[in-house]
Amino acid sequence: MEANYSYYDFNKSIERVDEVLDGSDASYEDKKSIPLRSSLTFNNGYYVDCSAIFIDIRGSKDLNEKHTRPVLAKIYKTYISELIAVLKSHLKINELYIEGDAVWGICDTPKKKDVDELFSVGAKASSLIDILNIKYKKKGYSELTVGIGISYGSSLMIKSGYKGSGINEVVWLGKLVGEAAKLCSYGNKTYSDSEMMVSNVFYDNLNDTYKKLLSKNYERDCYHGCVINLSMNEWVENNG
Repeated sequence: MEANYSYYDFNKSIERVDEVLDGSDASYEDKKSIPLRSSLTFNNGYYVDCSAIFIDIRGSKDLNEKHTRPVLAKIYKTYISELIAVLKSHLKINELYIEGDAVWGICDTPKKKDVDELFSVGAKASSLIDILNIKYKKKGYSELTVGIGISYGSSLMIKSGYKGSGINEVVWLGKLVGEAAKLCSYGNKTYSDSEMMVSNVFYDNLNDTYKKLLSKNYERDCYHGCVINLSMNEWVENNG
């Protein structure tokens, strides 16, 4: 977010701190579905059952050392913009974030069909990387290797920022996002690790057809697989 100068008044700061710390614990409700952003204030929050998907590049340091800055800009622009386009294809993706070369999102998954659809989005992301790598290879650029992590659980949704300034953001706390990021870090880490890693709870909520595409990774205590989108993969096979 863009920041502009403002005078710091520590007395006002103390007032804001006290307002939050003195707030009622009852202001933090449990929800089975993600509530509207507009329902958040600086003094409330929600424990929400939802899913998180996290996608990150393996070996980004080598990528940065190998290419000029203009080439890096082209790689990252195409990678990030198209990943966001893929993630937005799920009707219930509520929040999207970019952290360095990682793209992650929070998805409202109150029904099992929503979990299945998010799994399909993960498959599209995998096939997108295959498509991008064909394009990069033809330009003489490095191909990308990524990890994809998906988890399901409860996360605390709060509004964080500077009250009265217009500078604020929705923040997700708890193990959900951290678990998705950790699973992502395992993706393609070794020869024994597949690209997509999903938590045990997420796997349990998948339909039987999708479960068959994954296998147990006992070392990571999750399920993993190399899952692709068939129509996108047809383009890969015809153009690779």
